[in-house]
Amino acid sequence: MTDPVATEARAPAAVAASTAPPAPVKAVPTEAERLDRRIAWLLFGGGFLTLLFTEKPAGFVRDESVYFSAAESHARWFKLLFSSPSTAFSDAAIVQAFDFNHEHPALMKNLFGLSYVVFHEWLGVLRPAAALRLPAFAAAALILPLVYVMTRQFAGRMASAFAAVSFLLVPRQFFEAHLSCFDVPVTAMWVLVVFCFWRALDRPRWWIWTGLAFGAALGTKHNAFFLPVVLIPFALWRGWQRSSENPTARTLLWQINGVYVASALAYGVLVAALGQQKFLASFIALSPTSSSSWARRSRRRSWLQRLRTRHEGTFRAVAPLVAMAIAGPLIFWLHWPYLWHHPVDRAAWYFSFHATHNHYTWYYLGELLREPPFPLDYVVVVTALTVPTAFFVPMVLGLGGVGVRAWKREATLLEGLIVANAIASIAIISQPDVPHFGGVKHWFPSMPFLAILAGIALERGALALHAFKPVLKREATVGVLAALCCVPAVIATWRVYPYGTSFYSSSRAGCRAAPRWACSGSSGPTTSPACSRGSTRTRGRASGCTCTSATAGRFTTTRRTACCAPTCSSWATRAAPTSSRTSTTRSSASRSSTPGRRWARASPSPGCTSTRRRR
Repeated sequence: MTDPVATEARAPAAVAASTAPPAPVKAVPTEAERLDRRIAWLLFGGGFLTLLFTEKPAGFVRDESVYFSAAESHARWFKLLFSSPSTAFSDAAIVQAFDFNHEHPALMKNLFGLSYVVFHEWLGVLRPAAALRLPAFAAAALILPLVYVMTRQFAGRMASAFAAVSFLLVPRQFFEAHLSCFDVPVTAMWVLVVFCFWRALDRPRWWIWTGLAFGAALGTKHNAFFLPVVLIPFALWRGWQRSSENPTARTLLWQINGVYVASALAYGVLVAALGQQKFLASFIALSPTSSSSWARRSRRRSWLQRLRTRHEGTFRAVAPLVAMAIAGPLIFWLHWPYLWHHPVDRAAWYFSFHATHNHYTWYYLGELLREPPFPLDYVVVVTALTVPTAFFVPMVLGLGGVGVRAWKREATLLEGLIVANAIASIAIISQPDVPHFGGVKHWFPSMPFLAILAGIALERGALALHAFKPVLKREATVGVLAALCCVPAVIATWRVYPYGTSFYSSSRAGCRAAPRWACSGSSGPTTSPACSRGSTRTRGRASGCTCTSATAGRFTTTRRTACCAPTCSSWATRAAPTSSRTSTTRSSASRSSTPGRRWARASPSPGCTSTRRRR
């Protein structure tokens, strides 16, 4: 005889078992998927080797002189960590190693320094600069397979490969990819986070990789803090769709997201009530502020576990956000020893530094810009002037095509995700009050997604031609269109490299008109009217261009170049608004905060000669 009490007790367990997600079955990749993986690896290897073998002509820019020194300092700390751990973990040792250039996170500088120790000091297979730049090559090469795989969802292999390689074929991006800086690496991390987020929406365990990738992005550069703003709407929209037929899952979805909203409101009230200094001081280990923060994290984890047992689809939509919220700050703190002993104060200084960054002066469309508000169209116009027209046109067409599909409600979530990330960095930098101090490199995170849109436009253009004239084979047509787009960029890169920042597209008559429109140096926009006026163009190069530095430290540097005019201006200082000199120039060496170091006195790029005299 059946016991009704026992039957009633077993009922919830039976319901839970029926709603539990099925055991994951390892999918066997098809032949087509294996071929795509091989192509993706070939793109990574080809991009990495191309950057490695073309590295030597690239001179040392201002930023590298700082990051080289910081990387060597970080490497010395890692050596100390293995020889004397107790000493290495002390705040004094950490400050000695990490205080220099602590306005940027440590991930890439750690990798630069470790690469220098391994490949130059231990193995001796690379010269110092190449060893220091090696992690930057790997980061730049990582962009290619990620772009290929995402483009492959909409296009064939030819168009997808075109989208991937087009990122490196933009002359300025090809040049920047060689440098031990953070702009191309943070672009790679941005694309990686979006890639993992997209995979996590439909595949198990990818939500964990999303959190880890976001932590790596935060450890690369502060651009990554804007990533959740772009991704949250897509996660909520997918969660809303997936939970439409499960009220319990929808309730848990709103509870998890409500914690974030409540936390933001609570912190806002505390800041208003206590003031910034007292609010920061409240974050000690046993304070109510810290305890409530850990309690909210525990509650989110509990709700997330319940959601996973109730509805797998809704769980996959919201899990990446929770992973980013937990793993991101944790990795940000763990990877940066400088934060270990004083995490709140030093992190607050880091945020304040970038929130109040000073503005640099530069010329734009013949106008000298010194302070906000800056032109709203600056980023779009400069992008059109510095991206080869053969790439820029399909980018615009691809963006417009997805916009039309979205208007007709035919666009997929991935298309929306690509468009949102294509315009995110551009929209942020375009704000008139945002500090403008780095030129095109500051919206590099938009460029891989614009490349994806260009690949989509190429594929759909080939389909349209095939429909108009069936004798034209689709793959052959895509190949011809890709070649027509890539050849001008290859020629431009070959002509300009290693002076990549001197490239301007045919939309403004190339390098000849560049100084009158915008002066952009290797580290961003610069001001050099005297340099521009003194240059004349000869067979694509400028002669008679002289830049004389101001004194800095013990050295005064004079440079006379035979390169394009904007390259001469790349040695120019960014004139401060309070400066009495209207066209002051100085070299990358004199800009370094450590003029006595080896990297601070790096030799100029090929094609330039320098003479130094002691002050």
